[in-house]
Amino acid sequence: MKGEERAMKILITGNMGYVGPLVVNQLRASNPDSILIGLDIGYYGNWVTSRGELPECRVNIQYFADVRRIPEEVLDGVDTIVHLAAISNDPIGNRFEDVTLDINYHASIDLARKAKNAGVKSFVFASSCSMYGTADDCARTEKSSLNPLTAYAKSKVFTERDLEPLASEQFKVTSLRFSTACGWSDRLRLDLVLNDFVAGAVASRRITILSDGTPWRPLINVKDMAKAIDWAISRDISNGGTFLAINIGSDEWNYQVKDLAKEVALLVPGTNVSINKDAQPDKRSYRVNFDLFKKLAPGYQPKVGLMESIKELKTGLESMGFKDGEFRNSKYMRLNILNELQEKGLLNEKLQWIRT
Repeated sequence: MKGEERAMKILITGNMGYVGPLVVNQLRASNPDSILIGLDIGYYGNWVTSRGELPECRVNIQYFADVRRIPEEVLDGVDTIVHLAAISNDPIGNRFEDVTLDINYHASIDLARKAKNAGVKSFVFASSCSMYGTADDCARTEKSSLNPLTAYAKSKVFTERDLEPLASEQFKVTSLRFSTACGWSDRLRLDLVLNDFVAGAVASRRITILSDGTPWRPLINVKDMAKAIDWAISRDISNGGTFLAINIGSDEWNYQVKDLAKEVALLVPGTNVSINKDAQPDKRSYRVNFDLFKKLAPGYQPKVGLMESIKELKTGLESMGFKDGEFRNSKYMRLNILNELQEKGLLNEKLQWIRT
């Protein structure tokens, strides 16, 4: 009908990962009439940790495609892109350094350019506070110098750098520098510091800290990550500008790794915490300042606290009957899944599906 607003179309890349299911839930709740489109390469498609419907059932359309080769028709009529698709952590980045830069950086910029040409109005990029590297002397702000130490962190720095000149009044770009993720998801990962500690406590009443426990990490629950993405989609250009790179998290959630382990042990009685005192210092240590996020997004501040995050992980794992004390060798670690797919001859050296 004339004058009737059409439904907003939101493309979510990487929606079949750890964060994606929570983002879909958030956007479905806040934009019930929107058309949600998922696009994912499907590395982790068979790995679902919750019972019930697949998370992908909550989107309107699901594409199975490589973000490096997105079909042009996917962008037709899309208003907003939430770009989650990426090689997701340092161990995978170390093993597949060139692929990490190809997917996380080159493909991201290529997608942004195509999106702008296709008339997409808003591009939300999942960046990372890991770009601050070694920075534990004071809390880093968005104006602090960057010191990326890994392929993953470098890919985020390069992408932000090349996204900024693409931003305009017609193409709003928001780069969310997320704290380290934690919490329950339909596609759970245990290769994240808090999730790892809770898994160890639940499975064997043992937490093994691979470092000396002193590095600092800011944390954020995946539910609060999804809320921040919702804000980025809806924010006006007057609130942050055409290009905005912003730290996402909470000042109260800057923790040393050893203190996280102690908090988990308090909620899982009988848990022993082991620290590798002979470990080489972990240079990935940084505290982060979130004042800008408080100022620009007061209604979207993190609400899920550390204790609640630990409890939801504990409850979820126990409901699964989780008892795998050797989970670091399991499919709960993303690198193990990729290695297995390669060993089976399903992925090539560039992590592309081998067609048979």
